[in-house]
Amino acid sequence: MGVLTRSRTAKVLGGIAVIGASALVLAGCAGDSEPAASGDAGGNTSADFPIDCEAAEPASYTPEYTSTSTGPGTDLTYTIGTALPVTGNLAFLGPPEISATEFAASEINAAGKGITIDLKQGDSGDTDNKAYETEIPRLLGEGATAIIGAASSGTSLQFIDQVIAANAIQFSPANTSAAFTGYKDNGLYWRTAPSDVLQGEVLGNLIGADGNETLGMIVLNDAYGTGLACFTKAAFEAAGGEVVATSLYNTGDTNFSAQVEDVLAAGPDAIALITFEEVKTIIPELIGADVSPEQLYLVDGNLANFGDDFEAGTMAGAKGTYPAVDPASIATFRDNLQAFWTGAGNAELQDFTYGPESYDAVVLLALAALQAGSTAGPDVAANLQAVSGGSGDGTKCTSFAECADLIIAGQAADYDGVSGPITFNEVGDPTEASIGVFEYGDDNNYEFVRVG
Repeated sequence: MGVLTRSRTAKVLGGIAVIGASALVLAGCAGDSEPAASGDAGGNTSADFPIDCEAAEPASYTPEYTSTSTGPGTDLTYTIGTALPVTGNLAFLGPPEISATEFAASEINAAGKGITIDLKQGDSGDTDNKAYETEIPRLLGEGATAIIGAASSGTSLQFIDQVIAANAIQFSPANTSAAFTGYKDNGLYWRTAPSDVLQGEVLGNLIGADGNETLGMIVLNDAYGTGLACFTKAAFEAAGGEVVATSLYNTGDTNFSAQVEDVLAAGPDAIALITFEEVKTIIPELIGADVSPEQLYLVDGNLANFGDDFEAGTMAGAKGTYPAVDPASIATFRDNLQAFWTGAGNAELQDFTYGPESYDAVVLLALAALQAGSTAGPDVAANLQAVSGGSGDGTKCTSFAECADLIIAGQAADYDGVSGPITFNEVGDPTEASIGVFEYGDDNNYEFVRVG
């Protein structure tokens, strides 16, 4: 795998950037548990960037893992809760994530390898409706020793301490804020999504490589939005560009006219929309102000198939990024997930964003529990890096059953999932990850950009 540092530009225009995420060098920007902004959230768009990136740099922290439990397990029942977005500003990500956790649990249970997953679904909501305030205590009270979620970094930061205090694992398939890298989590926080250090690098370079010299940004004022804005800015400026306007808004806001007007007043060549579902309100305002869709760049928090939500052609030529492998490489997984989900009476999935990462989260938890012979949070955490191949040994395997057979035979398993090789480092971040580059067509849906 290639290594991307600040002195080497990612080659993304051909389709997908595959990068050793652990080798990325922070450039003084990162998410934080609180939005790292100076100025208000309603239109501070001066050339002075309204986010304190230096203050948001994550602290250095390496957890210690201790476990006396030994496996393999032979008759384990693992209660896993989910806190994924059924409601809130990332609710469009709920179906692919929730369906993938159910699919993984069904395959693990059908395998009969000494562990049964008791999956309890819950709603994370967002920081506006705060569904997590009742859901997390409920899930922990029902015996969950691992919580999968949230999708939103800002939402995860609202309950991470509560999960850690319960000695349970929090495992997100979609958190990308750099704040989690140095979070004092006692080794109990893990994620299959790469830090936004990577996505910001790819996005900033993509915008610059498209010939844009100036950039405006509309940014969600939370740990995810401000961190990704910092990394995007750093990469775009390193490529010779200039960020000329940045306007922040808060979760729960419904009117974005001030942000749109202030960014447009700077006349940028391109506009990065680092938002969640609020983009459905922002895009029509921009297009109505004669912004060409080719000027728009979206991110994982809002990249969705809009279809009939907008007039045909509204999004044609707009681009976006999110952590993903080439869809062609996981076509069978997507087909099987769709069949599983609709076969259970659910509506057809419209996209698969973070579905692979959600599936892999359940599989990795199950493998670590099987190896530990325990479902207790600290015991599972002490084995997660090893089953991902992060300890530097193990036999490659690509399914739960295949890896479980290795563990049962007393061998080391190195799970490579549908979302990629993963390979955790000591703080629970994947060290191998890929960022897809996508482009919208006349139907307002996006497609993966292949090598031309």
